[in-house]
Amino acid sequence: MAPGGGICKEVCEARAAFAEYDVTTTNSELRSSPFRKGTTGVGGKLGTPSTSGVHELLECPVCMDLMHPPIHQCPNGHTLCSNCKLRVHNCCPTCRYELGNIRCLALEKVAESLELPCRYQVFGCHDIFPYYSKLKHEQNCQFRPYNCPYAGGECSVTGDIPLLVMHLKDDHKVDMHDGCTFNHRYVKSNPQEVENATWMLTVFNCFGKQFCLHFEAFHLGMAPVYMAFLRFMGDETEARKFSYSIEVGGNGRKLIWQGVPRSIRDSHRKVRDSQDGLIIQRKLALFFSGSDRQQLKLKVAGRIWKEQ
Repeated sequence: MAPGGGICKEVCEARAAFAEYDVTTTNSELRSSPFRKGTTGVGGKLGTPSTSGVHELLECPVCMDLMHPPIHQCPNGHTLCSNCKLRVHNCCPTCRYELGNIRCLALEKVAESLELPCRYQVFGCHDIFPYYSKLKHEQNCQFRPYNCPYAGGECSVTGDIPLLVMHLKDDHKVDMHDGCTFNHRYVKSNPQEVENATWMLTVFNCFGKQFCLHFEAFHLGMAPVYMAFLRFMGDETEARKFSYSIEVGGNGRKLIWQGVPRSIRDSHRKVRDSQDGLIIQRKLALFFSGSDRQQLKLKVAGRIWKEQ
């Protein structure tokens, strides 16, 4: 019997089902995406199941991701990644013996000699990377899938821009508009009852790109405010090529904001918390609305242009 095996084996049996389920639900963004195509094999293509023995050796048996140093092994030689070692409570998921602190240095050396394609090859990235550089690249790969930018609720859908545009239109029923100018009227009864809310008003198709117009109600400190801002459906480097202005007004008054649209790589909450948009206090918004100030009636207008 392996050292410590008798103690760990009985404890781990009770934990096994929970531990294995827990880690398999924490896979990377492609594995949870409905647009996932497959797994990257050594020297192979995304979407083609790997038959390589080396690939199988480097694949963590718990999370199924490729392992990076430190790679751990139990006294019987079964390996797993460092993240999963913590999740399975130092107990080998294959034989249930105690893992201890044994490094599999031989497998780590084998990994150093490998070169692999980016896992987002199916989305357009055709670069090849040394094994230990691949993960760092993938965290910032410009071809990695985008999260759904819909701000009316949490949505787990990921994909490329054309897929997300269709998803917003068909599943979230977001209005689509061709053109680089916009003019909305926002009307809300009993605005005092809306303390925290978010709306995606429209997706604009402009210069062959897509932009999302957001309008939110939240508290800035103790003050209830409204905020309007624009997000770009693409990467930050591409977003910087554009500018926009947005104005909110009514009753003969208006406030104007000019800025650069934020990439949808940044969540709408991150943009809101950075206050990167037009902010208007509720009292002023109601003053803009005129009449008895019991109903919010705002005009949200603006335009998008491309910087030279």
